[in-house]
Amino acid sequence: MSGLDSLEYARHPGVRLVGLVLAVLAALGVVGAVVFDVPLAEVLSDGLETLASVVTPGYVARSMEMAAPITLAAIGGLYAEKSGVFNIGLEGFMIFGAFFAAAATYFVGAGGAVHAWVGIGISVLLTMGLAVLFAVLLIRYKADQIVAGLGVWFIGLGLVPFTAAVIWGSRNSPRLPGVGRLTVPVLSEIPFLGRVVFDQSPLVWLTVLIVVGAWIFLYRTQYGYWIQAAGENPEALDTAGIDVNRVRYATVIFSGGLAGLGGAVLLAHSSSFVGTGQTMVDGRGWLGIVAYLFGNYNPLGAAAAALLFGGVDMLQGQFQTLNIEASSKLLGLLPYVVVIVVLTGWGKTQVPSSVGEPYESEE
Repeated sequence: MSGLDSLEYARHPGVRLVGLVLAVLAALGVVGAVVFDVPLAEVLSDGLETLASVVTPGYVARSMEMAAPITLAAIGGLYAEKSGVFNIGLEGFMIFGAFFAAAATYFVGAGGAVHAWVGIGISVLLTMGLAVLFAVLLIRYKADQIVAGLGVWFIGLGLVPFTAAVIWGSRNSPRLPGVGRLTVPVLSEIPFLGRVVFDQSPLVWLTVLIVVGAWIFLYRTQYGYWIQAAGENPEALDTAGIDVNRVRYATVIFSGGLAGLGGAVLLAHSSSFVGTGQTMVDGRGWLGIVAYLFGNYNPLGAAAAALLFGGVDMLQGQFQTLNIEASSKLLGLLPYVVVIVVLTGWGKTQVPSSVGEPYESEE
């Protein structure tokens, strides 16, 4: 590799971000060794031992479960924004999705995994219905995309806990059935990999399939190219005879449906709806937006970022399991600290040039 190539490689945002994280960790280690007068070799040894005890198969599996709802919301938001529509209402759609799944599961019987799947399916259909109204407001009536998105969030925060209280007499639902785990005989016995891959929630693997399918559709199909053109150069797409707004309707509805699925997955993994505070969604829709920005509007990159956020989120519980003393409030802030670091280190996100701009054909 030439010196110039090395310089270009070092300038890559991902390399700079990893370098930043490693530099911060190294600095913390050195500072800790100096302050507490501990030899660096001992600090390194203890650090590796602690890392091995934290990153267990169960921790990785739970991190994947936590990342799944964020990933789904991120993919949905990514598609909408690729087409030129900023769906800032992902958090609200996730709240509605979690509630619809809980209510549907409750009313269809609450007896087993089949009912949980039915609840998830109904949730997706209902959130897609809401997304249709959202899309009409944004595209037909050219409502401000930021204001409308925030409106979805506020309505979700107010209406959903109220409706939950009407149904269950409390803003929280009773315990509901989940979808269980998908365990592959023999393969699930493989050390580490078996627990992570072959003894996992089926919703995690559904998420993986959606991520791969979203990437293929966006970058390997004609309709995927239309979506990208609708966000980058809608005039050219219109000239080619493609209805730009029809493409945008499709992506916004798809976005709402996937965010609703994300909320339903969150519900299925926790087995009860929580409507207190910021509800059980608790900012994961916002993390979804950051995830696709971090992933530079690539479904695979967005999924990787969501896995990072999911892992950080689960770190708090892992520390408690290992009796590692740490402030729960401080650990609860970790995902948001990571978000700040990510946004600071990731400075070359390619925002679609026509995002946020309503389009009207000249015909």
